[in-house]
Amino acid sequence: MKNINNISTNAADGINKLSANKQLKKLQMQLFELQNFFYAESKHALLIILQGMDTSGKDGTIRHVFSCINPQGCKVKSFKSPTPEEKLHDFLWRIYANLPEKRMIQIFNRSHYEDILFPVVHGVLHNKEIQERHDMINKFEEHLQKSGTIILKFFLHISKEEQHKRLEKRLTNPKKKWKYNADDKKEAKKWNDYMDAYQNVLDGCGKHNPWIVVAADEKWYRNYLVANTIVETLENLKMKYPK
Repeated sequence: MKNINNISTNAADGINKLSANKQLKKLQMQLFELQNFFYAESKHALLIILQGMDTSGKDGTIRHVFSCINPQGCKVKSFKSPTPEEKLHDFLWRIYANLPEKRMIQIFNRSHYEDILFPVVHGVLHNKEIQERHDMINKFEEHLQKSGTIILKFFLHISKEEQHKRLEKRLTNPKKKWKYNADDKKEAKKWNDYMDAYQNVLDGCGKHNPWIVVAADEKWYRNYLVANTIVETLENLKMKYPK
């Protein structure tokens, strides 16, 4: 994949906030109808993975894109640091427990990729162990696809400057203070290390299921791109209601 440092984090030329928000409303109506087909047909499962630096908008994407979804057919799981129980198992154990069954949409806010990114940045694992995890994830995702699970992997791509602005807002905006975590600023100082780690993930774990890099500095553009990709993916299934 192209070096992510050379990929723009801004909205593409020719689209503005007003038109993107109008399109988003139309896409949400389409997504609502497509979910009905998806649930009724019960031939596939959909796994949506959202990855990105702190403040890249994973929570916001879920809130704005999926507000139209019937909650009976959708689940969200956030993956943070492994719990003591999870540490007793292999790194994919907690992922298997949250995979979607057919007809369901499952959203991962962070994912199994955290178990590559964090160890790389903090030097917890050797290069050989990291490569083994790359291989395991590729085989794991290939197995899911062959079993009827569609996987969409979004990397929400923001600039270092935009992240700084958003972290500062968490300190000054009363509605965002609850999100503030002192560790966020510590991790932000490792920006270059994280960019290198993400580059390796995007290059090494996209063989069967390429990553979708979403310019995320403008939230409205991020929401539009994610919604449009999901709608196009579901439309391509040519779904029908059972007789």
